[in-house]
Amino acid sequence: MSRVLIVDDAAFMRMAIRKVLEKNGFEVVAEAENGEVGIEQYLQHKPDIVTMDITMPEMSGIDALKEIKKHDVNAKVVIVSAMGQEALVREAIMSGAKSFIVKPYKEDHIIQTLNSVVAGA
Repeated sequence: MSRVLIVDDAAFMRMAIRKVLEKNGFEVVAEAENGEVGIEQYLQHKPDIVTMDITMPEMSGIDALKEIKKHDVNAKVVIVSAMGQEALVREAIMSGAKSFIVKPYKEDHIIQTLNSVVAGA
């Protein structure tokens, strides 16, 4: 069972992603409402994979991704972004994100993406 950290400033998005993941056999070990809290939760829980929103208050998902990668070069972070953020998604991939999911997402696409990233595909 893969352990997941969900980082998103919208509580309803965290809840929606949690519901999808837990229904499909993932264990959500923590949630964070911004990048700073996301880094703290990553270091504390050492999840197998992170879902990371890009646009958040306090610290963006890209800055949090870069910081997490400094602590763990093998960190598996999947960016979850809204349509129209292609330039930011590109920057996130160049900063070490393993994949991305565009909102609004399909449930099976999240599961497929996370499973392939965890498997190292």
